[in-house]
Order: sequence, then structure tokens, then C-alpha cells
Amino acid sequence: MLSHLSSNVVSAKARAMYGRRLTAQNYQEMLNCKNVTEIARYLATNTDYDKVLAGINDREVHRGQLENRLKQKLLADSAALCRYEISISDALAAYLLQRSEVDQILNALLHLNADRTKEYFFSMPATLAVHSRIDLVRLSGADNFDSIIAALAHTPYQMLLESFRPTYDNPIDFTAAENALNTYLYSQLYETIEHLRYKGMKQDLRQIVDLYLDLNNFARILRFKTYFQAGPDYIRSNLLPFGSLNKDQIEKMIQARDAGEVRTLLAQTRIGKKTSKIEYNFADQLAERALYNVCRRGVHFSVYASVVMLSYIFYLQIELMDIINIVEGIRYHLPPEEIKKLLAFSDF
Repeated sequence: MLSHLSSNVVSAKARAMYGRRLTAQNYQEMLNCKNVTEIARYLATNTDYDKVLAGINDREVHRGQLENRLKQKLLADSAALCRYEISISDALAAYLLQRSEVDQILNALLHLNADRTKEYFFSMPATLAVHSRIDLVRLSGADNFDSIIAALAHTPYQMLLESFRPTYDNPIDFTAAENALNTYLYSQLYETIEHLRYKGMKQDLRQIVDLYLDLNNFARILRFKTYFQAGPDYIRSNLLPFGSLNKDQIEKMIQARDAGEVRTLLAQTRIGKKTSKIEYNFADQLAERALYNVCRRGVHFSVYASVVMLSYIFYLQIELMDIINIVEGIRYHLPPEEIKKLLAFSDF
């Protein structure tokens, strides 16, 4: 009885939070902003981000500070929902922390490869940073690969990255390192799903993650073929080993002559037919927009509180990414119509 009441509460709370999401009007008005200051001021006075932006000095705010503040909403909403949905609360907290840790490591590796380590400083909300297993201060000061490894001491990431040690002639293979870290991250998420109690709940959550990773692999194959002219072995080694597409379907895409054939092959699969009506401007956007759509349905229609909750959290992550893309577009003086093409949100 108590469990049923808790499930009803978490579903109702998640749907109420979803009801306060950014609207088409909010998106349009953000696109009309001229700089980061105007966006911070707009979000603080016109949206549900008002609490996390309270007290911020919008005249001096920069992109990193704004992103950190906005992520606080993700953490606050997650914490509020986890109080009631104990079946997945610890696992959700662990996933959010691991997602942030992987992002920080990848950011540090990017700066190292570009020989711009002095420009890197960790960007993680304090509420997550205090629980991180990474020495974030040490990571921020890392100016070589050994320093990064030292910052990751006694974490699973240390062993994962050791095999990507650069040599004098060869920098870090960033794509392969990214793949290894994300493989670890999603293997943890799938393990969490498998330990849930209800078969229907597990199936629904697995379908959400499978959808995203199927389309993520599709985007990788397109990108490798279009921009890098990569061979089959390289493409195969840099895909995530998850999703609902079978080995034969993946292999046909890998062996395809060009990007057009890859798209045709995807269209013949169940996942391709499911997403055939989604318009996208670049390959990665299909995964984002498909996840965006499936999470909206999950929030509205799922009978499982954990599915409603995770659908909302994934939806909010996409919304945060859209805000950051708008900020970046404005920083680089892109016109509003060009920034719109970068967004997962397309209902305007």
C-alpha cells in the first residue's frame, strides 16, 4: 500500500515538474537574447530555473557559471523525486554522478590533446563534486597524461584510460577513450535496469536507453564515413556495444558504401521505422530528438513511477543541453534561425 502511494506521488511530482518545462515561447525569447547576461536574466525571471539562478550576478556571469547553476535544477528535481521512488533512487544518483565524471574526464582529455590544459577547469555542481571519486582540483591542474591518471587514482576510470596512454608521435585517441568511458557508463545503467523488480518497468527503461544508443551508433557510423573516411575495423571498434540493432544490421551499416546507404539501411530496421518522421539537421540530432519524444511519452503515459521519473530526468538533460547550445550560438553570433537548427526542441 505504502509503495503504491509513493509511486503515485513520484509520478504526480514528475509530471508537475514536466508541466513547468520550457515552452516554445521561452525558446523563441531566449533566441532573441543578445548575450549570456540576457539569457541568465530571462531564465531567472520567466522560467522554473528561477530558484537555481537566485542571487546570481547576471552582469558578470559567464557560460561555465550559468551551466553549473542550471545543472543544479537537474540535481534538485532528481533529489526531490528520489525521496519517494526508492527502487531506483541510489542508482539514479550514481548515474548522474558518473555522467558528470565522464564529462569532466573527456573535457580534460580534449584540452590535453589541444595543448590548452591551462584553459580547463572542472565544471561540476558542488552538490555532485563533493561525492565525486575523482580529485577534481588535481584534474583541473593536470598538464600531462600522467597527471590526469593521478587525479583518477582508485577509480574505475584509471584502469580504463591507462590503455590510451599517448606516445611522442601519437596523441590520445580521444574517440576510443570516449567510447571506453561511455561503454562503462552505460553498462552500469543497464545493470541497474536489470536489477529492477518489475518486468514491464525493465522493458520500458531498456527500450528508452536502447533507442538512444542505437541512434548514437548510427550517428557514429555516419560521422566516421562522412568526415573521416574510416575503414570498417576502426568504425566497428568505436561503437557502443549496446542497443536493439542486431550484429547483422550494424555490420551492414559498417560495410555500406556511403552515408546514403547507411540511412537506407537504418530505415529498414524497426528503430528506423519508429523514427522515420523525425526531421534532423545532423546525425547526432536524430538521437536527441528521438529521446526527447520518447521521454515525453514516458512522462505522460507510463504506469511505472521509475519510468516516469527517468523520462523526466532525461528530458530535462536535453532541455539543459538546448539552453547551452543557445548560449554558445549567441556567443558566436549565430542568427536565431541557425541556432534553432542545433536544438532538440523543434516545436516552434
